[in-house]
Amino acid sequence: MSELRIGLGVDAHAFSDGVPLVLGGVAIESPRGLAGHSDGDVIAHALIDALLGGAGLGDIGSLFPPGEPEWEGASSLELLRRAAAQVHEAGWELVNADCVLIGEEPRIAPLREQMRERLAEAVGADAERINVRATTTDKLGFTGRGQGLAAQAVALVKPAD
Repeated sequence: MSELRIGLGVDAHAFSDGVPLVLGGVAIESPRGLAGHSDGDVIAHALIDALLGGAGLGDIGSLFPPGEPEWEGASSLELLRRAAAQVHEAGWELVNADCVLIGEEPRIAPLREQMRERLAEAVGADAERINVRATTTDKLGFTGRGQGLAAQAVALVKPAD
């Protein structure tokens, strides 16, 4: 009998001047990035929470507490690698994940494949198991006003073989 579980992850960060913008593990040229204790990569953070949620292992804040100096400025891909390792150690593996960036800018279409590859490498999966896409909010809310970005991710996990 196969048991499938799904996890949902959500993350949001405000823009900050002079901070590098990293999304899906890819550095994007921009005058402002996302404020956060780590590099603020909302796509990677949402995927971490989705994986942990599917495996029943809590959330990103419990695994990487934001007040801990160890995680200050950390690469979100490294955090994703560590979370994926814990998911695997708990006996779960990724079936697939779908990640959605929410915001008016930047346009990520030219970087989508690179993001998929970086996220997939971090979780130890083939890139075709990770989908990355984006949507706007038609200028509504904090993302629509250009104050920050948000992301949602779902991850389907199954018992590891």
